[in-house]
Amino acid sequence: MTPTRYRRFLTALTLCTSIGSIALADYPIVSNRYLADPTSVVTKDRVYIYCSNDDESPVEGGYNIPNIVCVSSSDMKNWTDHGIVFDAERDTSWAKKTWAPAAVERDGKFFLYFGNGGANIGVAVGDSPIGPFEDVLGKPLITHGTPGVQPAENMWLFDPGVFIDDDDQAYIYFGGNGDDNVRAAKLHRDMVTLDGEVIKMHAPNFFEAAWVYKIDDTYYFTYSTTPKAEMRIDYMTSKHPTEGFSYAGIVAAQPPLNNNNNHAAEFKFKGKWYHVYHNRIVATEAGIPTGFRRNIALEEFGYDENGAIIPVEYTVNGVEQNGALDPYQRVEGETFAAQSGIETEPSSAGGMNLAHASDGDWVKVVGVDFGEQGAKSLTLNAKAQAQGAEIELRTGSLDGPLLAKAVVSPSDDWKSHSTEVSPLTGIHDLYIRFTGDQNSELKLDWWQFASN
Repeated sequence: MTPTRYRRFLTALTLCTSIGSIALADYPIVSNRYLADPTSVVTKDRVYIYCSNDDESPVEGGYNIPNIVCVSSSDMKNWTDHGIVFDAERDTSWAKKTWAPAAVERDGKFFLYFGNGGANIGVAVGDSPIGPFEDVLGKPLITHGTPGVQPAENMWLFDPGVFIDDDDQAYIYFGGNGDDNVRAAKLHRDMVTLDGEVIKMHAPNFFEAAWVYKIDDTYYFTYSTTPKAEMRIDYMTSKHPTEGFSYAGIVAAQPPLNNNNNHAAEFKFKGKWYHVYHNRIVATEAGIPTGFRRNIALEEFGYDENGAIIPVEYTVNGVEQNGALDPYQRVEGETFAAQSGIETEPSSAGGMNLAHASDGDWVKVVGVDFGEQGAKSLTLNAKAQAQGAEIELRTGSLDGPLLAKAVVSPSDDWKSHSTEVSPLTGIHDLYIRFTGDQNSELKLDWWQFASN
C-alpha cells in the first residue's frame, strides 16, 4: 500500500464507529501526514509546528527525512498544512537529511535549524515562518570539529533547540546518546554564527530532543530519556541558561501507541501551555509497521504553585479550542481538525490545496463562529476533472443539516463557485464533504462565507 491508501484504510476504519466519535483532533492532529519530532514557534496569532517528514521514509528499513514540513494553528484544533518548507537535498549543496528541526524568529527573520542525520547541524533563513528558507552558510553551523563539542562518546550531533533569553542573547542546545552529551552554545545576533566555544552540559538519562524555555527567572530544559529510563520526557531547571541545572521530574510518560523514540516541545499560546509530541496511532490503526511512520499529537498541561510541571495526561481529544474560527475571512482548504481520505499538495495558485478528493471524502472544521447576523453566501475556489463533482457543507455531523452545496464543473484552472447558504448563526462544527465518482479528482484551494 502507498501512504495515501494507508490513510484511506485508517479513515474507513474510523467511519465504522459512530459519527460522534469520528474526530481524532488532538491524538493525532494533521492525520493526513506522517510527521514527527515537533518543535514550535509562537507568533502573535498562530503557532507554527516544524516536523521531520516521515512520509519520505520507507515503511521498513530506516529514516530518510530529506525535508521539513510545517503546520500551524490559530486555535489549537484546526491545523493548516503548509507542506514542505525546506528540503536539504534541493536547498543545500552539502546536506541530505533534515532530522528534528527547530525554528525561531528574530528581527523579522525566521531561522530554521536541522540535523543532517547525526553528523552535523545546519541553519536556513526565511522571511516568513513558512519560508522559503535559504541555506545562507553553504555549510554546517556545527560539526563534530566545532570547538567545545568534543570530547564525547558516541555522540549524536542533532536535535537542535533554540532559545532567545530576556536579555536578547540567543542559545542553541543539541546532542544525544549520553548523559554528558548535552551541548549548548551562544549565537551571535545574526543567528547563523556561534559566539564562543560550545558549552558542555549534563542531564541524567539524556537521549535526545533538547528543548529550553523560561518562565520568570527559571530555565526549563526538557529532553527525551534513554530506553532504560522508559523514553519519557523529563526536565531540569536552573537559574542560568547553560549551567546549574538540576533534575526536576517528569514532563510526560512514554506516549500511548508509541513504544519507541520520543520527541516533544512545550510552548505557551493565548495563556495556555501545550505539549506537542509524536506517537504512532495512524500507522498502528492502518496495520503497517510503525517504526518509521510517526504522527504528531497535542496536550495541554500546567504547573503547580512552585513552578513544577504537572505531568501530562494523555487524551484522545482533550485540548480545548483556543479561539473560534472566523468563516468570513479566507480559510485555506488544507485547514481542518479531522479528515477522511484527504491529501494535500502544492497549489498552482500558491500555498497548498486539498487534493484527490472523491466520493465520501471529507474534512471537519471545528468551532466556526457565524456570529449573530449569520452567513448569507459561500464562495469556494475549487476545480474537478469530471462532471458530477459537488462539495457539500453540513453542520454538526456528516449527515447533519445541509448548509450549502456547490457544483464544481470540470476545469484545469481554479474557479470560484458561489452559492447561497441556509440561515445559520452562532458557533458550529462544519463538515466539508466531497461527492462524485472516483474520476472526479476534486480539489479545494480555499473557502469563505459572507454575511451580506
